[in-house]
Amino acid sequence: SLTTRRNFSLNHWQTYEPDHMNLIKKVFKWISYFVLIPITYLIVSLILTAITIDRKIENQTTDKTIYLSTNGIHLNIIIPQNNIDSLLLSGIKREPSDHYFSFGWGDEDFYINTPTWGDLTFRNALKAMFLKSSTLVHITRYESQRSDWIEIKISKSELEKLNMYLFNTFQLNENGMKIILENQGYTAVDDFYKAKGYYSCFNTCNSWVNSAFKESGLKSCLWTPFDFGLMNKYE
Repeated sequence: SLTTRRNFSLNHWQTYEPDHMNLIKKVFKWISYFVLIPITYLIVSLILTAITIDRKIENQTTDKTIYLSTNGIHLNIIIPQNNIDSLLLSGIKREPSDHYFSFGWGDEDFYINTPTWGDLTFRNALKAMFLKSSTLVHITRYESQRSDWIEIKISKSELEKLNMYLFNTFQLNENGMKIILENQGYTAVDDFYKAKGYYSCFNTCNSWVNSAFKESGLKSCLWTPFDFGLMNKYE
């Protein structure tokens, strides 16, 4: 009968509607999660970046020099050759005219496949940030000092700790030698070496530099994935 059909339709709608609404609610819930996660990451990162870890030992003789630089996103530590420990310098490709060595660390796939920002792809960025991936040390050699480097005066003991931190980043072969990636540098004055550790959004190229400063007893951020954290503290 007509009444029976109407009742059936009403019951069917009442049964279907909650399922339909539940699906919509779940979709909005997951969308909220995807939006909330990066916002939370950004807020927490900015807070931790703003917190300064002061230099461990004050009133030291600071007669040693290092430099800090950035390409706008990626930090590098530059050390004059005469301030580099022989253990760290061993196995690094160099020429007699190379007087400054820049050390950076990052995701292997990103380094090799993204030589310029024009080569950046969504896949490379996503993989580097959210998947644990193998890493490289990037060394660039300079004949002279650059004007955009920030000069930092440190003590002998701080320099020794920094040298050891950098050395311990390199992955070594069975003979205890650094592992260079032949013909993978961007130019004639830079090279990549196999590194220890994994890259992720919690362990970035800039947090690696910040950790180097922190472990050496230098002023640093509590934690930071950004380049401006350390740059602002030393400019």
